[in-house]
Amino acid sequence: MRQPVHPEGPADGTAATPATRRSGGNNTGRRRGFGNVRRLPSKRYQASYLGPDGRRHLAPTTFHTKSDAEAWLSVQSAAITEARWHPAPHSPAPLPAFAEYAHFWLAGRELKPRTRAEYARLLTVLIAAFGPTPLDEITPEAVKAWYSGWGQKRPAARAHAYSLLRTVLNTAVEEERLSGNPCRIRGAGRNPSRLGMRPATLDELTQIADAMPDRYQLMVHLAAWCALRFGELTELRRKDIDLLHGLIRVRRAVTWPDGQPHVGTPKSAAGTRDVTVPPHLLPQIRAHLATHAQRGADGLIFPNTDGRHMHHGSLYKVYKPARAAAGRPDLRWHDLRHTGATLAAHAGATTRELMDRLGHSTASMAMRYQHVADDRPAEIARRLSALVEQQAVR
Repeated sequence: MRQPVHPEGPADGTAATPATRRSGGNNTGRRRGFGNVRRLPSKRYQASYLGPDGRRHLAPTTFHTKSDAEAWLSVQSAAITEARWHPAPHSPAPLPAFAEYAHFWLAGRELKPRTRAEYARLLTVLIAAFGPTPLDEITPEAVKAWYSGWGQKRPAARAHAYSLLRTVLNTAVEEERLSGNPCRIRGAGRNPSRLGMRPATLDELTQIADAMPDRYQLMVHLAAWCALRFGELTELRRKDIDLLHGLIRVRRAVTWPDGQPHVGTPKSAAGTRDVTVPPHLLPQIRAHLATHAQRGADGLIFPNTDGRHMHHGSLYKVYKPARAAAGRPDLRWHDLRHTGATLAAHAGATTRELMDRLGHSTASMAMRYQHVADDRPAEIARRLSALVEQQAVR
């Protein structure tokens, strides 16, 4: 026998009490002919109704638009009318707070020690801002307000924190905990302070290398001409140098996530590579191996004064005066690698060749170096002026 329909009242026929209006802006519900729709702080909509069993039932998900929520209610109303209705097994558990999910996210990642330590540091910043907030209540407006709160100071830290926030919430989207990522600020994950980095000139490279201690002069040249990372250079050993074929075999790198050296694979799978050495560097490599490198196949090419791995801080004690002597106090050590990538692009390396040389897994960075090395804008400008000159001759 078909049950009587009581859109917003119990099945026993008693009159339904008016829905209690909730106070406070976005939490206000609005009564309908059937069911109730309210806007959440996340700007999404929640739908609910009183079923024939006398209980209130929530939609299993929130909705992007009000019309979507109302459409779901219409389906439930039709099911009751046609005696097809049955209660959902269980209402879904509320989404976790960002802090809880972020810790879960980090624990489930296979990361290198340095990357894990860096993510853990950045997550403390994010948790301070979004920690107690449920995932579905982190809104684009809240993200924009947090991002703007950084101001213009520490652009690199801001970009890295934003990038990690976006990555964590992307995982929530992939797991269907969220229908969309609230991180929608275009270009916010890029560090603007480095976009206009000026590569070193050949004269500047020579001046920097000459101003370094003898045992680290080759290190400058390999960082630039072979575009090797600092961790790859400081873990480089005799067995990795193939003078016969002019190759450096990059198989390991050293990092310092907890103040102690950790030797592992390069930064990414693409980082394991063979780098062809420009021939003009081979005599310098031979001389360095004869005078400064440790003996044996496992001997370090660039040991510190104690015969161990060189730390980034120790390098800068000698690198800062050297770059200042060349008139480039702005040039970070990592910018030598950028310089090498630009030099390779100038030499005509294709995107694929740049990716292989640098150990990049995607083409975006390689294409950026090609753009830096491309003189087409200046050439176009010269040709435009030539048109004017030709017109004047006529």
